[in-house]
Amino acid sequence: MNSMNNEKPALLIIDMVKDNFKDEKKIPITPFAREIISPINRLIDEFRKEGWPIVFSTDAFKKEDFIFKGKMKPHSLAGTEGAEVIDELSRKEEDYWLPKPRFSAFFDTGLEKWLEERGITLCAVAGIATNFCVLTTAMDALCHDFKAVLVEDCTAATDRETHERTLDNYRRNALYPLFKVSTSEEMMKDLTGNRSK
Repeated sequence: MNSMNNEKPALLIIDMVKDNFKDEKKIPITPFAREIISPINRLIDEFRKEGWPIVFSTDAFKKEDFIFKGKMKPHSLAGTEGAEVIDELSRKEEDYWLPKPRFSAFFDTGLEKWLEERGITLCAVAGIATNFCVLTTAMDALCHDFKAVLVEDCTAATDRETHERTLDNYRRNALYPLFKVSTSEEMMKDLTGNRSK
């Protein structure tokens, strides 16, 4: 992996909201999303140690939204408890909570400007789902001239096969090294230039 120790990263944590963690809803992604809570918290700790910004970007839909005209049922509605970040993640007051009206954290949120104001050059993207909101956020980071890392052990999909297939699609891509798939450990070693943490 090419060194990224001159980068200024931000951690974007996508859609880890209460509606996606309700066992009674029997959503296929829930058990896989639970598995990434601890790895995301470890990555949050690493970013805090380095003084790098952390963004929690969460679905904030409206009941009448266009996206609910298909098979998807209304969820994560703006202003409801279900659209709030789960308590199990170590979110602090200084972290940026960014509700989003669509899949990407960049869509109609002003995130690009917020990142630019802080001199951010790279977006590390975690959360759910690997093949939807995480991927669209990583792609939009590239579209806004930020490097992107899809953090494989901190993301999940509705099943392991979909998760792995999505990652495999992008392990080798024409945008490398601007767009990488990496474990959180590999990424941190790369970002810190392998210095001892």
